[in-house]
Amino acid sequence: MNADSQASADSLVSAAEIAKLAGVTRAAVSNWRRRHADFPTPVGGGTHNALFALSEVHTWLDRHRRGGEVSGEVLVWQALRGTYGDDMTRGLADVAELFTTESAPSLDAGVRSQVEELAARSSPAEVVAGLTERLIDSAGRTGSEQVSTPRLTRAIRHFAGSVSGTLFDPACGIGSLLLALGDGPEVTLAGQEADPSAARLAESRVRLAGKTDVTIRVGDSLREDRRPELRADLVVCDPPVNVPDWGREDLLLDTRWEFGVPTRAESELAWLQHCYAHVAPGGRVVFVASASAAYRKAGRRIRAELVRHGVLTGLVALPAGMVASHAQPVHLWLLARPSSPDGAASFVRMTDLTANDPDGLFEPAPEQVVDVALIDLLDEAVDLTPTRYVAAARTDHLAEYTSTREVLVARLRELLDLLPPLTSGPGCLEGPTVRVTDLARAKLVEIAEGEAVSTSDQLDTDYLHGFLRSAANTRRSTSASGTFRADVRGSRIPQMGIDDQRRYGAAFRALDEFERRVRELTELSDRATSLARDGLTGGALRPRTDR
Repeated sequence: MNADSQASADSLVSAAEIAKLAGVTRAAVSNWRRRHADFPTPVGGGTHNALFALSEVHTWLDRHRRGGEVSGEVLVWQALRGTYGDDMTRGLADVAELFTTESAPSLDAGVRSQVEELAARSSPAEVVAGLTERLIDSAGRTGSEQVSTPRLTRAIRHFAGSVSGTLFDPACGIGSLLLALGDGPEVTLAGQEADPSAARLAESRVRLAGKTDVTIRVGDSLREDRRPELRADLVVCDPPVNVPDWGREDLLLDTRWEFGVPTRAESELAWLQHCYAHVAPGGRVVFVASASAAYRKAGRRIRAELVRHGVLTGLVALPAGMVASHAQPVHLWLLARPSSPDGAASFVRMTDLTANDPDGLFEPAPEQVVDVALIDLLDEAVDLTPTRYVAAARTDHLAEYTSTREVLVARLRELLDLLPPLTSGPGCLEGPTVRVTDLARAKLVEIAEGEAVSTSDQLDTDYLHGFLRSAANTRRSTSASGTFRADVRGSRIPQMGIDDQRRYGAAFRALDEFERRVRELTELSDRATSLARDGLTGGALRPRTDR
């Protein structure tokens, strides 16, 4: 069977899936491919995402007894866990510095021996890569603020495009974005990270990847900018989130707030402006933000200034599951500093990938992208949510408005016939009344979840429901504090013969239907008004000239 027929007849798996199947890391799988000539040949994918036939993988694992054994990497991880506990970032930093500095005195002698033995069987770079991969996989529990997931890293790399010159990450964590985007020969890397262990690990990872032109400083970038003079060609940032105090009171006069001083609750817009402050003319920013940063009221003024100045060039709504700390969708904000006064953007490109597979491609389809003029973004809310604009662009305003208008007109005509004809009454209902609780005791009604239903052909349910909603029963169900509580059992209804009950029941039933139709009419009215207004202001509709 040739490779093409094998690929179509067999399930295909990636190197990552093989690693999970065998209980090892992708670095170990990479080592197997290099060291074993009989390892299955890829039958699909590309150079960096090879796919293998699952049946061939199972056969190879069984033949080499690779499935289920405890690997040397697992033993090293367990030893590090025993020494460092939950502070595995510091443990991995010590391991990485064993290979990138002259000594790593803080590394336990026993652990050091295991690490060196593992590196002798593969390479220092693969050892650190494998252990870091385990750290990333466990980041949902601890350390997620220092880790950009592989999914998010791929997305950022896609929308960043080609990279040259200086690449800067002011919240670089363990260096994943610097590694992913800075692999070109003409790229200089710079970073800053508040956590010293993460900064050490990031710099060592970059150096083990062969990049010597790298500088990573330690410190909180907002409170203590260690590179104030730096102007980069590309700034990427996956900043800390949910920071209750980012230092606003101490930084009110900071020159980085070019578009306005962020509120205490808007740390993301503080990070965004920090990134923009470090961009050279003609340079770009790719910034990760929560979806709510695009519409929160507190950030409205800053969003408006970003749009007015033409520095916001795009927003990308990514699928759910892109970050380690939560499963909510996130956005990429794309900014560019104009290289000349007339170089500002005239529109913002909105891209909606929320329905895409997070493990799939990030190349948007044409219907997932719309270019929105700046003026159309500057309404009262300055809501920059991409889904809102992409969905509106896909709307056939004329067809939807015409259809909604026709339904609305038909419903208006129907309403005329729904209100029941009524005549003058005696002014008050005379005669005895009966409590619903007595009817329930006589088994004429059943009460479930606060609602009474007739169980007798001598009691009309619509008549019962209509009088339960009377003003008298509503007052009886309202407490002294003004709180309404449904008190079906304590309510009273007049005693009438079944024929009179049915006449009243028919009227109540008609009123209920009228109310339901009015609610529907309100929704239709809102929809028709919205379609008409958006169509007229956006150019999709215009007034008719034959009236």
